[in-house]
Amino acid sequence: MKKCIGLNFFIILLSAITNFAFAQDAAHQYDHKTLAIGASAPDFSLPGIDGKTYTLSSFKSAKVLMVVFMCNHCPTSQAYEDRIIKLTSDYADKGVTVVAINPNNPGSLRLDELGYSDLGDSFAEMKIRAKDAKYNFSYLYDGDTEITSDKYGPVSTPHVFIFDKERKLRYEGRIDDMENPAKTPHSLDARNAIDALLNGKQVPVATTKTFGCSIKWKEKSDWIEKAAIQWAKEPVKIDTINVAGIAALVKNKTDKLRLINVWATWCGPCVAEFSDLVTLNHMYRDRGLEFVSISADDPARTDKALKFLVSKQSSGPNYIYTGDDKYKMIEAIDPKWDGALPYTMLVDPDGKIVYAHQGAIDFDELRKIIFNDSLMGRIYK
Repeated sequence: MKKCIGLNFFIILLSAITNFAFAQDAAHQYDHKTLAIGASAPDFSLPGIDGKTYTLSSFKSAKVLMVVFMCNHCPTSQAYEDRIIKLTSDYADKGVTVVAINPNNPGSLRLDELGYSDLGDSFAEMKIRAKDAKYNFSYLYDGDTEITSDKYGPVSTPHVFIFDKERKLRYEGRIDDMENPAKTPHSLDARNAIDALLNGKQVPVATTKTFGCSIKWKEKSDWIEKAAIQWAKEPVKIDTINVAGIAALVKNKTDKLRLINVWATWCGPCVAEFSDLVTLNHMYRDRGLEFVSISADDPARTDKALKFLVSKQSSGPNYIYTGDDKYKMIEAIDPKWDGALPYTMLVDPDGKIVYAHQGAIDFDELRKIIFNDSLMGRIYK
């Protein structure tokens, strides 16, 4: 039986929701001051996704250096990816270099903040994101220490800092004034600043506000405990279900994407992977995913099944099959199912099965299927 891979970037229970805000508030709260116009670019030594270590001098030949703080999980960062790629390409032969830095500490990112992404903000996942999106700029990681991020003081992702040839800060703020890439921006602030510097002119607007996800500073990690406490308080119960009830679940006459897992306390792979199913629920439930568990235990073992569910904080709909014919249960769930546990299905509204798997789950695969479903996905794709 296939070994359960699990959710690699959820090894640490992650921290709290602050998805969209004018992150100046967060900067004041944690006192990470934004670099002032005219200041020299702080040096750094950061690992890049290409295996190299980069310092400020790595970009010494650039006439203009644009440092953009961005990340994987933030929808606003995702919305600007293509524009950053195009900007990099447009100015490459003009002596302009773009370097991106991920400032986020993965341990300060809560599960429900990941509902708008298929990847977290770890260094390993940065490599995946850069490859998938075909980044043409250096992508550096500062999440472990955040020393560089603290010196620059970004307040959201993305946040741009543009330096002249002497590495004096001449512009900081947004890329442009339109988050949605399907719409035309009115002010190309970053491009305007670059053009001015290339032509030896003063930047027309040196500072703008930024909009996006707040920086996940390490000091936010106390939100991990708060999230765990919050989820632990959610009530967990188990109800009975028969063949007709199971058939209704599969038809899914709702507006939600329904993840159905059939399991049993005596099934080793079922028990081993259940926590990851709950994790998926915590990630995507606010976006419309509903996780439903069906226990195939003998009804006489209901108390044992409930005790297990409580230990896993499975606060969604939980059922135990009460019929005396397990084969009728199998047919009601999916006639294509051979009957081995665990069995997991992902069902779109109106009953279209988009994923069905017997045995232990590859959670990396399942997470991508959930995220790429038409009900989920990136905001601006």
